[in-house]
Amino acid sequence: MALRNGERFDAATGEPDSWLRNAVADVQVYAWARRWLAEQWPEWQPRTRASAVEALARFAPLVHLAMAPAPPEGLRAYLVDALPPPAEVDPADPRERWLARWSLTLQALDRELLAGVERQLVTGLHGQPLAASVAGRYRKVARACIRRAVDLDVLATDPWPPAPRGRSRRKALRRRRAVDARRLPGPDVMATAIGAIRSHQPASHMYEVMTAVAYYAGLRPSEVVMLRHRVLELPAMGWGKIHVREADTGWDEPGEPKEGQRSVPIPPILVTALQSWVAERGIDEDALIFRTCNDTRPTSSNWARALKRGLAAAGCPSMRVYDCRHAAATTWLRAGVPLGEVARRLGHSVETLVSTYVGALDGDEAVANERIDAALAPGRPLAITKSAAARARPSGAPRRPATAPATRRSARDRSAAGGRA
Repeated sequence: MALRNGERFDAATGEPDSWLRNAVADVQVYAWARRWLAEQWPEWQPRTRASAVEALARFAPLVHLAMAPAPPEGLRAYLVDALPPPAEVDPADPRERWLARWSLTLQALDRELLAGVERQLVTGLHGQPLAASVAGRYRKVARACIRRAVDLDVLATDPWPPAPRGRSRRKALRRRRAVDARRLPGPDVMATAIGAIRSHQPASHMYEVMTAVAYYAGLRPSEVVMLRHRVLELPAMGWGKIHVREADTGWDEPGEPKEGQRSVPIPPILVTALQSWVAERGIDEDALIFRTCNDTRPTSSNWARALKRGLAAAGCPSMRVYDCRHAAATTWLRAGVPLGEVARRLGHSVETLVSTYVGALDGDEAVANERIDAALAPGRPLAITKSAAARARPSGAPRRPATAPATRRSARDRSAAGGRA
């Protein structure tokens, strides 16, 4: 029948391709997830890899047989380590045995089953709904994994249920969240807050310099903690530069920055602060410049508390550490720095910059009006076309006679001259 239908045959086994597809369709979802991750792994950035593993570590335990017992303790943490391609699984591990025994096959997936799995996927451990961005990320990764089986003809149809109309409508009407520039402190307040961070605590000086880097250079917190001495250009006078080459992708795990490598100019005030910090600590060229006394990564909670203390001393409401980057962007935009240059320093596209920091551009209307007034000032000649002048003439105004060159006579004059002759 396969020969009669014109199917291809495998050269090694001699079996029709349809038999091989049926064999692949019997693969368990857990094994397929590992295969899909191995296929996509080389093309992904570190953050994308971690996000996909997190989503599939939640998705794989949910796709099991109805009579399966409760999953063993620590299954999700085990999957975070077992799903990435370099990992080697232990068949004797009880969590691996549970997945091999109770995980469903791709062929057993249908829309009703996956609709129930999707509801559990976007629910927290205590039954609370997850944030919309997190839930959307989990759905996207899980569906992409199953969709790949459809693209490779392992499954004939896509078993994932379509999104409800209500969710699609809410997503279409959802407005992009822009930074509220009115709540961000200005340069004077930020300078006061940074100066007030240092206290009697030994690590306060480090958090002071880290906050200065986040504000004056506009770096992400994950980029600040992975700065090394060799990426700093600190001249004796004038502006310096930071070459952003690494970012923290996990817990003290270096990786490429989110939007790639870039170089950011830094003002003299930050150059001086970094020079004194490096000289005081005697930091080597290849060493990270921000480390605790135990040579560990500075914690985000301690950094946030230090910033909160400095803002309180400056009389400013509390904000996140990441908001120092937002404050830097709004300061640069209000100073009149071109959009392309601000986007380059932040590692953004111009479209992302404008949509995110649209509140910082509110003052551009007044500047634009002043420039237009200057262009339309009295005494400045304006080039008006003939059609525009005709539109500007009031109705009923007499038409100015057109003057013809002296060397050319009208047809009436020529006819009159011929009659007299």
